[in-house]
Amino acid sequence: MPSEIISVSRLIAVVQELVEDNFVEVLVQGELANFSRPASGHCYFTLKDQRSQIRCVQFRSSARQLRFLPEDGMEIICRGRLSVYSQRGDLQLIVEGLEPVGLGGLQLAFEQLKDRLRQEGLFSLDRKRPLPVFPLTVGVVTSATGAAIQDILNVLRRRSSGLKVLLRPVPVQGAEAAPAIAAAIAELNEEGSCEVLIVGRGGGSLEDLWAFNEEVVARAIAASRIPIVSAVGHEVDTTIADLVADLRAPTPSAAAELVVKNRLELEQHLDHLSARLIGRINALLHQQRARLQHLEARLRSPLDRLPLRKQRLSALGRRLQAALARRLEQQHGRLSTLSGRLDALSPLKVLDRGYALVTVEKAGTILRDPAQVRPGDTLRLQVSRGELFARVLEPDHDGC
Repeated sequence: MPSEIISVSRLIAVVQELVEDNFVEVLVQGELANFSRPASGHCYFTLKDQRSQIRCVQFRSSARQLRFLPEDGMEIICRGRLSVYSQRGDLQLIVEGLEPVGLGGLQLAFEQLKDRLRQEGLFSLDRKRPLPVFPLTVGVVTSATGAAIQDILNVLRRRSSGLKVLLRPVPVQGAEAAPAIAAAIAELNEEGSCEVLIVGRGGGSLEDLWAFNEEVVARAIAASRIPIVSAVGHEVDTTIADLVADLRAPTPSAAAELVVKNRLELEQHLDHLSARLIGRINALLHQQRARLQHLEARLRSPLDRLPLRKQRLSALGRRLQAALARRLEQQHGRLSTLSGRLDALSPLKVLDRGYALVTVEKAGTILRDPAQVRPGDTLRLQVSRGELFARVLEPDHDGC
């Protein structure tokens, strides 16, 4: 039986001192399970193999450095130190770094973010916009001291004079690079004078290019109202920014070539179009000239038809005169007949035979019946050669 009796706290303290002094840094490989990351920012999980398991915690300051999202079932290597949690007497691993087994942490983070953004549709061809054909102002988001900006400017000067370049200098690697790149894209959109943006840098390792694989940069490119050409690294490098951008260029120089058309190429293209236009116009002129000649051959001069028209006009004139003469003769004969008939019916003829036309002066009516007048009425008598007036003495109503 031990000679000394100690408390639980003392025992745990001894074990804690023994463990923490002898396992200051360890590398442990196992399967990740029960991973959780509450609002505090700390990460809690279990690392296990076929026979054993150990509780692990990664505090917020270290967890912020994670490039990938740990998931249950993932085989990982933890770098950290052993500790004893005195309140429960549990052995735990204080994790300071995580690395997936096989695929590197950065590469895993790249694949995870790529899959998530693809599911959201940020890589869809439907949202890609065409570049302006002849931009007047080009915005560039890159380092002001790197080789990329010099390559871009050299190409732009050579291929398009008078183009305005608006540079927004940013760090292109390191912890501050991704937020600065995202902010520069947003600022150029707000400024509004640029018609297209080039975002990129020269080549480098995956770590060097990592700022262009950050989600904040991808979101800024997707939110841009201005078309963006991504030019990150060399031709073999592909970043998240390349996948989200409207157009990917293999190098910064290639991005500048894509943004502006070569003036010589444009002039050659215009010459080609001019030659085609002139050829087409000449063909149309030849076609119309042939048609005009054909119409001229069919066309007869009005002077050729004038004698014939004069002869016809003279004939029509003679026919018209003859028709008018016949018509006048017919109408004259008819008029004579009607005049004779009218003269025969004229009351004046009756008066010539000794008759008189008697009118009641007061009433102005022709006298037909003695009952129409009274004694003293004045009568107007029209005879063949004049008029007479008479006064009624006594009307004979009996007709005697």
